[in-house]
This record gives sequence, C-alpha cells and structure tokens, in this order.
Amino acid sequence: MLQRTFYTLMIVVSGMTGHAQQDPQFTQYMFNSLYVTPAYAGVDGITQLTAIHRSQWAGYQSSFSDGGAPTTQMISFNSPIYKLKSGFGTYIVNDKLGPQNNLEAHAMYAYHLGLKDAKLSFGIKVGIYSQSINYDQYRAIHRDDPLLEGKTGKESQLRPDVGFGLFYRAEKFYVAAGINHLTRAEFDFNVNNARNALENHLNFSGGYIYEVNFDLTLTPTILLKTDFNEFSIDAGVIATLKDKMWTGLTFREGEAFNLLLGYSFLEDNSLRLGYAIDFVFINPEAKENFSHEVMLSYQMPFVRTGKKVVRTPRYRH
Repeated sequence: MLQRTFYTLMIVVSGMTGHAQQDPQFTQYMFNSLYVTPAYAGVDGITQLTAIHRSQWAGYQSSFSDGGAPTTQMISFNSPIYKLKSGFGTYIVNDKLGPQNNLEAHAMYAYHLGLKDAKLSFGIKVGIYSQSINYDQYRAIHRDDPLLEGKTGKESQLRPDVGFGLFYRAEKFYVAAGINHLTRAEFDFNVNNARNALENHLNFSGGYIYEVNFDLTLTPTILLKTDFNEFSIDAGVIATLKDKMWTGLTFREGEAFNLLLGYSFLEDNSLRLGYAIDFVFINPEAKENFSHEVMLSYQMPFVRTGKKVVRTPRYRH
C-alpha cells in the first residue's frame, strides 16, 4: 500500500502532458519536424536554428507549491552534409512537469536517398535523458511514508536514449515517422522495486501542399502520437500568404483548439517568428483556459557554390 504513493507520483508527473504520454507536446509541430523524427536532419538543404518556448495552462497557480503548470523549452539545430548526401542535427529539450523535470539532449544523423522527384531519408538519434524530482515540491499522501523518509531537495538520474525515424517528401506532400526511447531507460531513484520506464513513443506526421494561387498556399497537416497504450491526434490547416506570413487552425483531440500566427522577416524570409495559443475546452476547471507557444527560427546564409537557393516557408516544416 505504501509503495503506491511513490508509484502514483511517477505516473502523475510522467503523464501530465495528456493521454499518459511522457514526451512533451508542441502545437507548432509542423515547423518542428526534427523533434518528430531524426530523419529530418538536413533534408531541406539549409542550416537552421530553432527555439521554442511553451507555457501550458498559463496562469495556473498551485495551492500546494508543487511546481506549477508545465513549461517546455527546446533549442534545435540541423544542417545538410552535401558530400555525404546526409544531414546532421541536434536538440535540447527541457520539460518541467510540477515536481519533476525532464532534460534530454540528442545528436542525430540522417542519410538522404534521392528518388526521382522525391527524397527518402533515414535517421538515428543518440543522446541522454535525465529525470529529476524535487521532493520539496511533492505533496505526499502519507506523511510517514518510509519510501520518502529522509528525501529532501532534488534528486536526478541520467540514462542513455536512442531513437530512429523516416522522412519522405515529394513535391506536394511529406510524411514522417519516428520512434523514441528504444532503450526504454528506467529511473528508480534508489527505491527498491520502484520502476519508471521511458516507454516507446511513435510519432507520425504528414502534410499536403495545395497552391490556391500564386500568393496563397494551404497545407493540411496531421500528427499522431502514441505510446502503444494511449494516443493523441493533432490536425489542422496552415495558410501561407506570399511566402511571408501564415495563420492556421488546428485541433488537438481531447484537449484544445489552437490558433497559429507567424511572420517571416528579412529580405530572404530567413528569420521567422511564430506564435500559437491553445483554447482548452476539456476539463478547463482543472487546468487553465489557455496555453501559449512562441517559436523563433533562423535559416543561415547558403554558402554552397552553384545554383542559388530561394527560401520559401511552404517547404520548411
């Protein structure tokens, strides 16, 4: 009975992002394909740096000082390796879930295979995954629980992590798939018989590029996430005007409707700013009505000799 206290903590803080899945979620997933699959590394032929900050259930105030609402930060970088027909990428994700904090850092390599007018990419990522618990923010069910006796402050554990993925892009559409946590690392925090494993997570995304006219492009997108026990679906449409600005509406099954806005700066549209707001409609009384997400990305100057590349956001996912 007493051991259930610790198990409950691990289950709750690992599943706060919804549907009991452990990986963080991003509303602007269509601009964050490197997190969906490592096979995206370098596939666009550009060098790109991206930063995202997400505040989930903004305004939520805890009554028990348990760390507050979830927040997530991600910084990613990817670049082509032309001589090897491949690409390199890396990212760092910091995901704070109340008294628990997850930090992951990965490096990835993708090989690109040309198929007539399409491209098929295979990618692998290798890195580390750290879990930390702040016992001072944990409200125990039983104050005299021996499993928590003497535990104060923060405790962390570090484990290796591996993932694999595919990315296919044709002229008018793309599909991507990635599977995370192949090593299924376990975190026991030095408690006998306690087990908190990273479950395998499968991400599948896709989009279709429809040119309404020379100035306007519509891109329906979808993202399916599952840990093979539960799943969630995001779907929506992004409208891009004159390759300069975009807006979109998406829907996250079982949680929220989302509005996306974005604008590309500089003459070559290399600097992009995106914003998303989630309107929570499921159990708003237990959360808050809104979540916010800000994205900033920069495509570095193209220095390879030869034919000039014209950047266009409609193909940058």
